[in-house]
Amino acid sequence: MAADIFSEEQRSYVMSRVGSKNTKPELIVRSFLHGLGFRFRIHEQKLPGCPDIVLPKHRCVVFVNGCFWHRHKDCRRASMPLTRVDFWQTKFDGNIARDEKNQRLLKKNKWKVCLVWECEIDKESRRAEKLLELANEIIQPLDI
Repeated sequence: MAADIFSEEQRSYVMSRVGSKNTKPELIVRSFLHGLGFRFRIHEQKLPGCPDIVLPKHRCVVFVNGCFWHRHKDCRRASMPLTRVDFWQTKFDGNIARDEKNQRLLKKNKWKVCLVWECEIDKESRRAEKLLELANEIIQPLDI
């Protein structure tokens, strides 16, 4: 197992700087949707999970998830840190459980839940296709 290149204090500082709102992937999705004429709210705290994008007209929420923090299945970005593995496993398990609970609550309250993973839109060659799929998903009627 390789040692961390940072001291514990430095690693703590680096991780504390990682943002959760207005990330580059989130801004890409918002810009695309706005360009198509969608109107939305962001970071609606009254809804479970504080969705990144809320489209009330379509009764749809969009979560733009980072692959590392939200553990995108089979994604190379969802790697396990080499140090403090027990801590990280507990952290990731909690994130997954929280995400599942919030999505369940939203669906129970008749919200359509869409997920966009950061790796799906990081390369421009894949971005347009994924974002068009998202737009089509948003406008589809809610299956009740």
